[in-house]
Amino acid sequence: MRLLRVFAVLWLCLGLSACGYNTIQAEDEQINASWSEVVNQYQRRADLIPNLVRTVKAYASQEQEVLTRVTEARSRVGSIQITPELVKDTQAFASYQAAQREMSGALSRLMVVSENYPQLKSDANFRDLQAQLEGTENRITVARNRYIKAVEMYNVTVRSFPSNMTAKAFGFTTKPNFTVENEKAISTAPMVDFDSPKAAGAAP
Repeated sequence: MRLLRVFAVLWLCLGLSACGYNTIQAEDEQINASWSEVVNQYQRRADLIPNLVRTVKAYASQEQEVLTRVTEARSRVGSIQITPELVKDTQAFASYQAAQREMSGALSRLMVVSENYPQLKSDANFRDLQAQLEGTENRITVARNRYIKAVEMYNVTVRSFPSNMTAKAFGFTTKPNFTVENEKAISTAPMVDFDSPKAAGAAP
């Protein structure tokens, strides 16, 4: 009787593996790991903002509107509760993406405005923050790309036969993914180095 139970367990394991259960589990874990890295890098960027705003304000206090937009965008990002359910909820995920996109836009405007203040550009603290921001934007791009690929693989698996039957039986559903207005946005980090001619030309 005990031997029969062992064979039954082995048969069940082999059956689940053949139907894609193990693949779905592995890909789901990869999504979780990739998502954690995305959140970590966005948080790293958010942590840079208070010091960045203070530094810019010391030289460009008249740019209050731009500074306020950055602060408010950071506040909206921080108000979104990051839970495991977020990556399963299309609407919540879209709201999170929109908040981060607003944060990127506000930061870009702040950095463009900063070009008009030579003393600010020469400030050692500002240049250090600028370098950290550029590095963080690069890491965000890499983390987003990894997450996008992980979700694409997972979604294909849960939609394909016969693994889609296993997915349905165990409650695995497709997950929302990042969307971009243009493909270059997921492979090129925002430019924050204003020593280049291109960036100088972008200043108002």
